[in-house]
Amino acid sequence: MAAKDLYEKDLYTILGVKKSDNDAAIKKQYRKLSKELHPDATKGDKKLEERFKEVSEAYEVLSDPKKRAEYNEMRDLYKSGGMRGGPMGGAGGYQSGGNFQDIFGGGGDPQDIFSTLFGGGRRGPSKGADLQTEATISFRDSIYGSEINLRLERETITTRVPAGVKDGSKIKLKGRGAPGQAGPGDLFVIIHVTKHPVFTRDEDNLLMTLPVSFAEAALGADIAVPTLEGEEVKVRLAPGTPNGKTLRLKGRGVTRNHQTGDLLITIEVVVPQRVDGKAKKALEDFAEVMKDEDAKLRADLSQKARA
Repeated sequence: MAAKDLYEKDLYTILGVKKSDNDAAIKKQYRKLSKELHPDATKGDKKLEERFKEVSEAYEVLSDPKKRAEYNEMRDLYKSGGMRGGPMGGAGGYQSGGNFQDIFGGGGDPQDIFSTLFGGGRRGPSKGADLQTEATISFRDSIYGSEINLRLERETITTRVPAGVKDGSKIKLKGRGAPGQAGPGDLFVIIHVTKHPVFTRDEDNLLMTLPVSFAEAALGADIAVPTLEGEEVKVRLAPGTPNGKTLRLKGRGVTRNHQTGDLLITIEVVVPQRVDGKAKKALEDFAEVMKDEDAKLRADLSQKARA
């Protein structure tokens, strides 16, 4: 809106509110009109597009307490042709019936005056405000990408979440923010990723814990391991694999920026809580055979503890 035209327009009438209405009422009315008059809803109707611009311009002023107060003052001056109730010169004196040039020191240009009051210079129309929302997706969808539906105040939109997105990432949807004179702002979507029961993530690598028995770790074994793709692959445990050892499956991680990470498998040796029958007898026989070796495990532990 040109600064020189501002005081000539009744912004309250344009927005359909009263001068006495509070900020909440003005905001509510603007949301109602912006939904009805948004270009997505009016589908190219030029008159309604102009009406939408007028409503947006009016709201930009009336939604800002400082701009609203300045507009009210200038609007009153314009209607009265002079200053009403404004202190001038001597002790408490008032002046009325003058013009803008007299009030602002002679030769003052109303356009310059309003440009200063409403932003410090002749600015062009401003964009609408950026908005922010949140969405939650599954761990699998965060790795492979997915489409999500976002329910906004004015509409529901569908957008694509790229493959490899991390928990807490922010996606920018250009032009999906609040409407403005120079076009709408942008919408930022914060992505939350739910936990997976098996896999976690470290940058482009997937991580999992693989439980194995004592016998498998001691003797070695070929074990089927699930992957996020759904298939199983075989991994080979060497005899004597210790608890906590990490195995690596190349190329089974996250694909991002044309690179794919790995699947890192941490071995967890599980000790049975109860052993009966033949299994117990076998372990007892094993313990008897290994008792000398077991003693060596802790041979110098006490000495090290006293060091």
